[in-house]
Amino acid sequence: MEDVLALVEARLRTALGEPDARAAVTFLGTDRIEVLRFTGTEGGNDGGDIVRYATLGMSAAPMADPTATLADPVKGPRAELVLSVRGGLAETDKVLRPLAVLAASPQVEGVIVAPGASLDVGEPLWPGAPFTSVLVAEPGGLVADLELDEPKEPVRFLPLLPMTQNEAAWKRVHGAQALQERWLNSGTDLRDPLRRSVALD
Repeated sequence: MEDVLALVEARLRTALGEPDARAAVTFLGTDRIEVLRFTGTEGGNDGGDIVRYATLGMSAAPMADPTATLADPVKGPRAELVLSVRGGLAETDKVLRPLAVLAASPQVEGVIVAPGASLDVGEPLWPGAPFTSVLVAEPGGLVADLELDEPKEPVRFLPLLPMTQNEAAWKRVHGAQALQERWLNSGTDLRDPLRRSVALD
């Protein structure tokens, strides 16, 4: 287990730099989940600091099919979660516990977290946040998949896109791709921790 997490942390450092903070959360009956914070400057016209929060611990064991009688200790999808927000606009460091809750959900609830899924923490992601849920996006952009020795599956680093309640309800009806197209066509800044819901009429 430890070797997988050491490789995962090394991959995160290679992709995002040195973490400037980390916190550990342990839930009853689960392995410890850490959340690492990385701060860096994003290029582009507006520049500005982008703060990235990445989980460490979710990939220690493969996610098991909840319908399976016996969980395979080796085979199965592995993942960590990555959230990117603009820094200095909200108390986004308070997202550490909600992120750890989401990362522990495969152990606690027996769910498989995959692109297109919605994850809801039932409370604002940080104080005053208009989001209680996230859309799991496709991996491979920010942090490349981490290949592991066979028969283990690669660790995928899944980006999380915060959703307002209206967006989450609309996504349930129309699907993840349709919502992402709405965001794209509207030029939505998904890293803005204070953004409003995209027009959905």
